This record gives sequence, structure tokens and C-alpha cells, in this order.
Amino acid sequence: MKKDIHPSDYRPVVFEDLASGAQFLIGSTIRTTETTTFEGREYPKFVVEISSKSHPFYTGEDRMLDKTGRVERFKQRAAKKK
Repeated sequence: MKKDIHPSDYRPVVFEDLASGAQFLIGSTIRTTETTTFEGREYPKFVVEISSKSHPFYTGEDRMLDKTGRVERFKQRAAKKK
């Protein structure tokens, strides 16, 4: 790997999947104030809503979303504005 090509704040960061709880250690420049212990060492932590461990495309799971409720709420809001 070439030297001196990464930004000065490039470091290992733990990304935690909110949906599944999975953690990934990846080099990143993302700013975060949280920390966590991963494999016995402390790293900065960043929480993501969904990752390859919880996304239906990668897991093969089908998930039902409450689309009807969303549509009905939208129609109610639209009717109030008219």
C-alpha cells in the first residue's frame, strides 16, 4: 500500500448494525463520539440502521412492512390540508 495517501484521521472504526447487532471493523474517517470494545480493544463506534447482516437482499428473508398504514396516514394528512 502506498504511504501518505490516507487522510490523517483515517483509523479503524466499528460499525454496528442497529437491526441485527452485528459489528464490523472497517477503516474510516467518519467522525463519532461513541466508543465500544471489539475483540478486546476499544475503537470509535458508529451505528448504522441496516447492513449486509440485516438487509433482506443479502439475508434472503422476506419482511413485511406496514405499507397500508403509511398510505392511510398520508391520505389523512392530504385530506386535512385540502
